[in-house]
Amino acid sequence: MRALSIISAMLALSISAGLAQESQTHADFRGEATRFKQSCEAFSLKAIPGCAYLLFTDHPLHIAVGSIAPQNGFGAGGAYIGHFTPNERWRTSWDADAIASENGSWRAGFYYKAIHTPIEKIKVITTSTGPPAHSDLTIHPNTVFNLYAQTIWLDQLFFYGLGPDSLKANASEFSMRQTISGANAIIPVLHGLNTSLLGEINGRFVAVEENHHESSPSIEQIFTEGTAPGLTTQPSVLQLGEGVRLEPTLFNDHLQLDYLAQFQQFVAPSDTQYSFRRFTADVDHTIPLYRNSGSYGPKATNGPDECAASLGATKCPAIQRNREGSVELRLLITESIASAGSVVPFYFQPTLGGSDINGNSWLPSYNDYRFRAPNTLLLREGFEHSIWGPIGFNFSADQGKVALARSDIAFDHLAHSLSAGLTLRAGGLPALSLSFAWGGSEGTHSITDVNPALLGGSARPSLF
Repeated sequence: MRALSIISAMLALSISAGLAQESQTHADFRGEATRFKQSCEAFSLKAIPGCAYLLFTDHPLHIAVGSIAPQNGFGAGGAYIGHFTPNERWRTSWDADAIASENGSWRAGFYYKAIHTPIEKIKVITTSTGPPAHSDLTIHPNTVFNLYAQTIWLDQLFFYGLGPDSLKANASEFSMRQTISGANAIIPVLHGLNTSLLGEINGRFVAVEENHHESSPSIEQIFTEGTAPGLTTQPSVLQLGEGVRLEPTLFNDHLQLDYLAQFQQFVAPSDTQYSFRRFTADVDHTIPLYRNSGSYGPKATNGPDECAASLGATKCPAIQRNREGSVELRLLITESIASAGSVVPFYFQPTLGGSDINGNSWLPSYNDYRFRAPNTLLLREGFEHSIWGPIGFNFSADQGKVALARSDIAFDHLAHSLSAGLTLRAGGLPALSLSFAWGGSEGTHSITDVNPALLGGSARPSLF
């Protein structure tokens, strides 16, 4: 109770100086202080859900939580959100957050967003014999520009070797710090097919360190520069990227497509042997089982600490109690191209098994980061359905492989994995996933994951 009173007093003091000529920031703090007083100071069991919802989702300040990366624990910290609308054609916002976990891992970042919001004209087509036949009004995709700077320290990462024949017995560990500073853009071009062009430019600064405080050997005790390229030196990298994304909905919203084709260039000016290129094709099909299913995926107009249901909204979506369910079919292919004499650093290579460094679960019955190589192929068939309120059930089947050579990417000799579990989708609160996976040849694996972004929040920069 005393801690809640102190928080309320701090919020009130932070805005008192600006009441005479209140800015947008002062108004935001004053509004949050009022909501906090209404929801959290009168403590009761009935008030707990509303108070928790405010503490974890409100703006400009809220508690930030989420899984940092597999094997690096659950992080907690704080987030600040600001926004400014200079005119009716532009909206800007920024997020700043920092979290740390019990094993010493941490992440801190700043994310700025500028959204172009052109004024759309509504054109109604009428007939001479009756009421309007239909409206041409559609939801206009927005041009979005992002600037960001993020640093992450991961205390415990696993490396088993490269390629599909790496041995579980060769498990080793390392620590890594990566700073990413850059910008990207999403530019809509074909509104009918909901198609956008993507572009990015990033500076990546990586430091790999030995790890001698865990039960497994440190990476340099088992592997060398020849078997783990980039182990002894990690040059700064300029990473460029171009792509196209199609997200149409077909058959009266009974089929939702998300197709991505992306080409990236990783350029190491100080040591060109670590320069390479990468192509990614991600073909995802979602079949909603009900017309009233909500949209919980990332929204480009939100920052990673925001969960607004739509552009301009100030609140996170409420907990839904509608029946919801979907079937997913997905194909993901990643191929890397290195010139003669060049290599792909092991820390920039994608992984399959358990969860990858970005928290994506692929072949979950295997250990985290189990298979690593420059080239990967993954097939997924998934099913998710609500049980009660925000609680749901999911089931997925994965088939995949990694390859040292692009020519080995084919639909044969695939590892497989099955998983089932529970999900928690509580409005804007982070999604909690509890799953148990089996199949394959290396036993079972339980995975607990808390989404590092609020539901509807955009993803942070990829770590590979």
